[in-house]
Amino acid sequence: MIFIPQKKELGKRGEDIAIKFLKEKGYKIIERNYRCPMGEVDVVAEDKETLVFVEVKTRTSTNFGLPEEAISYRKKQHLSRIASFYLIYHKIKEANCRFDVVSILMESDKIKDIHLIKNAFEAV
Repeated sequence: MIFIPQKKELGKRGEDIAIKFLKEKGYKIIERNYRCPMGEVDVVAEDKETLVFVEVKTRTSTNFGLPEEAISYRKKQHLSRIASFYLIYHKIKEANCRFDVVSILMESDKIKDIHLIKNAFEAV
């Protein structure tokens, strides 16, 4: 029997995996689960001189598509507003910014596939 964790547990496990993965890629993690009045972004990090807002998508199957395909236009708008708030709140006037996605496919409790999509979308 395959153990499929609850959605919240799967999301947290995916974020833990993504943080480790990003660090291995040289990212400096600034914040995890950054919350503001606009909502939440999974990870705020630096990749060299670029401020990166990272969305982590974890799935246990591809029955409903790849994990990264779950990022709708509305979700992109939502993340863009959060990033704007972050920049204003932290008084960051000039910065290179981008949106990355870490896509994770799990099988039981093991990583079946993980990949990073840099500059996954433009601010909308």
